[in-house]
Amino acid sequence: MLVRLLYASRAVDITPEAIEAILAQSRQHNPTCGITGILCYGSGIFLQAIEGGRMQVSELFGHIQNDPRHKDVALLHYEEIFERRFGHWSMGQVNLTKLNHAILLKYSEKAELDPYAVSGKVSLALLEDLMANAAICGRV
Repeated sequence: MLVRLLYASRAVDITPEAIEAILAQSRQHNPTCGITGILCYGSGIFLQAIEGGRMQVSELFGHIQNDPRHKDVALLHYEEIFERRFGHWSMGQVNLTKLNHAILLKYSEKAELDPYAVSGKVSLALLEDLMANAAICGRV
């Protein structure tokens, strides 16, 4: 059974090297577990959707909750799915430097990434819009 989980967290270390290390680890580990997804990072906040088997996604989310590189981990949305929405990425990354900030304003009060201030469904819609309109790195 496939599921999709959406969460937000704050980065403990916001250096580009630390963020890249998280992405590199995801891209190495996720394909072996059948996990796909997309990550949006900005202003020290991660917004991530992960898809895969129920047990694999649950196990990965447990690791994220206990990962010292993340704090304020919040489950935003969880659902059983018929098909993957982010299946082309082992862990795609939204390139916020190439983002039209009107997309962020479409879903929130300010033109900044803040999944803590909106519902999980709004955050998922934002990710889908970003996937369709922004540059995505990490396609498999």
